Amino acid sequence: MPASSLPAAPVTLIPGTKRRLLDASPSAAEPWYINDHTLIQDQGGRWHVFGIWHPEPADPLGEDRFLHASADDLAGAPWTIHDPVLPARSEIGETHVWAPHVIHHDGRYWMFYAGGTADHTAYRMTLATSEDLFAWIPQEPVLFVDGFDARDPMVIRDGTRWLLYYTRTSTPAGGFHQVAVRTSEDLLTWSPPQVAYESAVAGTYGGPTESPFVVRVGEGWLLFVCESGEYDRTIAYFSPDPLCFVDAGRLDVDLDEHCAEIVQDGGRTWITGGGWGRGGLTIRPLEILEEGPA
Repeated sequence: MPASSLPAAPVTLIPGTKRRLLDASPSAAEPWYINDHTLIQDQGGRWHVFGIWHPEPADPLGEDRFLHASADDLAGAPWTIHDPVLPARSEIGETHVWAPHVIHHDGRYWMFYAGGTADHTAYRMTLATSEDLFAWIPQEPVLFVDGFDARDPMVIRDGTRWLLYYTRTSTPAGGFHQVAVRTSEDLLTWSPPQVAYESAVAGTYGGPTESPFVVRVGEGWLLFVCESGEYDRTIAYFSPDPLCFVDAGRLDVDLDEHCAEIVQDGGRTWITGGGWGRGGLTIRPLEILEEGPA
């Protein structure tokens, strides 16, 4: 279906009341932020969170480790803070690590993340695997290289293929901010990129396509992106095609989360957020209503 003839999005988002999920600061006098993050439930039912973790104030190029914490549930159980994981590997030129995303497949946990280097036009999309969510082994070679500051990977299964979404610019040196998508049959070998969404805004750092997150809704798909021009703002787009989102599919509600993640917990759906100066992570229910036939 041509983009110009897409129907209005047949989905309504209803966010609930926001509350604090986790503050992993060592103390009130020593605040640490949690930025781009991921949540996954282990095979025993315990929830784990991984995310960028760094002392305040914001220092994106100094973010060199991932938080690991776990709790029995997302409804208020206490969190245990574990040793951080996957520090930046200076021996291979990594200066920082960004935006982990974890899935479970084939008896293992797979973490996709961006390895930042001094060359912002060639960020490395990296994979690490684990048997238990505690010991992680980076896989070599890296999955692919892209720019400008290509980052924020998110992976979802679509039938027999996997889709990996991330943010980049239309040329590695800068350009229109995009959500790119690559496909794979095995999570290891990825296709060349396609443009899943392109903004009319051009630049290098930041942009309106950060933290892409995609979920399936009935016969369609929702793309959530963080609008970094307004720090606490997430926008959602609907499309019948997971490889093509356009402005005509934008939903009429913006969410006041930064680096939002959509989390399925049994029959409940949550949206989480974090960021610099936000005191850790927040969470609230998110109702996703599909409109019936007219």
